[in-house]
Amino acid sequence: MTDLVPALLGPAFTILPASRRAEYHALRQEVFVEEQGLFDRHDLDDRDADPRTVVLVARSARGEFLGGVRLGPAVDGPDIGWWQGGRLVVAPAFRHSGGVGAALVRAACAYAENAGALRFDATVQPARERSFARLGWERVRSTVVAGRPHVLMRWPIGRVAALAAATKQPLGALLQGMTPPGYAGDDGAPVPGSDLIAACDAIVPSMVERDPDWAGWCSVLVNMNDLAAMGAYPVGLLNAVGARDTAHAARILGGLRRAADAWGVPVLGGHTQLGVPAALSATALGRVGPGGAVPGGGGKPGLRVHLTADLGGRWRPGYHGRQWDSTSHRTPAELRARHGIVAAARPAAAKDVSMAGIVGTLGMLAEASGCAAVLDVTEVPRPAEATMGDWLTCFPGFAMVTAGPVETSRECGELVAGQGVRLRWPDGELTVALEGGVTGMGAA
Repeated sequence: MTDLVPALLGPAFTILPASRRAEYHALRQEVFVEEQGLFDRHDLDDRDADPRTVVLVARSARGEFLGGVRLGPAVDGPDIGWWQGGRLVVAPAFRHSGGVGAALVRAACAYAENAGALRFDATVQPARERSFARLGWERVRSTVVAGRPHVLMRWPIGRVAALAAATKQPLGALLQGMTPPGYAGDDGAPVPGSDLIAACDAIVPSMVERDPDWAGWCSVLVNMNDLAAMGAYPVGLLNAVGARDTAHAARILGGLRRAADAWGVPVLGGHTQLGVPAALSATALGRVGPGGAVPGGGGKPGLRVHLTADLGGRWRPGYHGRQWDSTSHRTPAELRARHGIVAAARPAAAKDVSMAGIVGTLGMLAEASGCAAVLDVTEVPRPAEATMGDWLTCFPGFAMVTAGPVETSRECGELVAGQGVRLRWPDGELTVALEGGVTGMGAA
């Protein structure tokens, strides 16, 4: 994720991570110490010594050094997705032609986002504020660096909002009038006059086509998660399979059968059709106890947000950064124990983390509850192999967002008045991840 493909920015120069930094440091000395007098003897600091710091440099087609910029994680310890850029410098001969500085800034933004950053800040001199604004940066506030006025600016990273827009935002208009009262946007639906919960999910056709066994497994997994989020225990499963031939159908059903056995849910029947494009959907039935279903919209301002996530496993091959496989290696006993945590604790609200990711799912819980949410980034449990950007936007296999604690959960935020989701960082700063409701369905 931290490799930067060489970017050809016109015929004049390219931008690459620096293999050596002597020229970059020398130019900083010339500009920031000798020319501008910002520093007394040198401008080197702890970030230069941080092995996580990246330096991007621009070179002409003849190999001439034109300028550079540094960027990297803003705080010590694990990378939490907060990055800072700085020490942007361009050789005097190239400052007013060729767009070297702007290209370095754009390359830094792309690099930070590719590395999983969800917050990217920079302090710039007041004379450079307008240039950064033209590139899309937003002013945060005035500040001071080396005793001189500067402006703190922030690059707007819309990764979470883009995911919500692509996966969930059209649902409100499409499903208007079709959701059961009190359960709008829920993972399953109570069957009237019974203690049954019904859930239904379809798998993306491209996934069924290229990874049929995994698609079959996931068709059960997502339905079991839906039932678990409502505090229901599975009693049966139905499926509908479309496949190009018998061999393809066998692989789909093989994954489905393994998963059904692992969760201990009987396959009651279904429909299989051959000679058609790949397709797969499954419907699960579950039963709730005397307390009834746990709603996704039962939260209210003041309740604490908890996250339970299985960090064991790995990225699914072919889905790096998008699907975390925390289930296929688990024993049936482990899968069934995790399934019952919401039923046992009965929090005020619960939702399983879907393709909208952790932040998007929290946004749906808050929307259904008629409020907003704040997520403490540093408190989110996360596997070491995942960047914060990937982890907060991926499908994590098994994860539950709840308003109230459940077994093995970690408190990582709260529900508040308003709309949307904000991320809270170690310096107390709040950044907007989602402006408003995720689905458009409104409060349940």
